Amino acid sequence: MKKLLSVKNLKVSVQDKLILDGINLNIKPGEVHAIMGPNGSGKSSLANTIMGHPKYQIQDGEMNFCDQQINSLSPDKRAKLGLFLTMQAPVEIEGITLGDFLRQIYDSLNQSSTPISPKEFNKLASEKLALLKANPDFLNRYLNVGFSGGEKKMSEILQLAIAQPKLAILDELDSGLDVDALKNVCAGLNEIKRQNPNMAILLITHYQRILDYIEPNFVHVLQNGKIIRSGDKTLATTLEKEGYKA
Repeated sequence: MKKLLSVKNLKVSVQDKLILDGINLNIKPGEVHAIMGPNGSGKSSLANTIMGHPKYQIQDGEMNFCDQQINSLSPDKRAKLGLFLTMQAPVEIEGITLGDFLRQIYDSLNQSSTPISPKEFNKLASEKLALLKANPDFLNRYLNVGFSGGEKKMSEILQLAIAQPKLAILDELDSGLDVDALKNVCAGLNEIKRQNPNMAILLITHYQRILDYIEPNFVHVLQNGKIIRSGDKTLATTLEKEGYKA
C-alpha cells in the first residue's frame, strides 16, 4: 500500500533552537499511529509542522503527503489536500456560530464552485450531529464560547466529520476530559473512522488511557525531538507501567 504521509529526516527549529532532530515517520491510509512522550519532547511541534504553522522553520528533511512535497505549502493548501489538525486549546470566537463555521469549512474544502445550500448543509450537519449524539442546538452557539472541555473537543471532532480528511492529526484530544467525556468523544471519532476506513490518524498523547478507546497500529516514543522507539499497542502499556525515563 502506498504511503499517505512520509516524513524524512525532519529537522525543525523555533527561534534558532532545534526542537525536532531527524524525525522519520511513514503513515499509510487507514493506519492509526500514536505519538507519546513527556512534556517538551516535540509532539505538538511535529503536529504543527506537518500542518504548516509558520512559527516552525524546517532546517532539513522533507514531508510528502499524497505524493506531493508539502514543506512550503500554506496550511490552507495542506487542508485542501486532506490534512486536518485538532487543537489542544481551541480559540473562542464571539459572533460566529459553530454552524456557520462548519459551513465555511465545507465550502472551502468542496471542489464545487457553488456553495452548499442552507437546506443541504442542514441535512449534512444533522447527520454528523446524530453521529456524535450531539444536541442540534450546539450549532447555534458561538464557536467555543462557554464550551466545556468535552464540548470543545466534540466541536473539533464535528469539524473533522465535516472536513472528511485523509489524515487527522489529533493533538492531545484527551486533555481536559473526564472519563465520560473521553468515551463520548472517542466513540464519535471511531464512528467517523468506521464510515471512512481509509482515513489515517496521528494521535498525540501523554497517556495510555485514550488508547483503550482508539486502538493504534503503531506507537512511537518521542523524546528530545527524536523518535527513540516504535512498537505496537503494547508499547503504550509498557510506558504506562515503567514511565518515559525507563
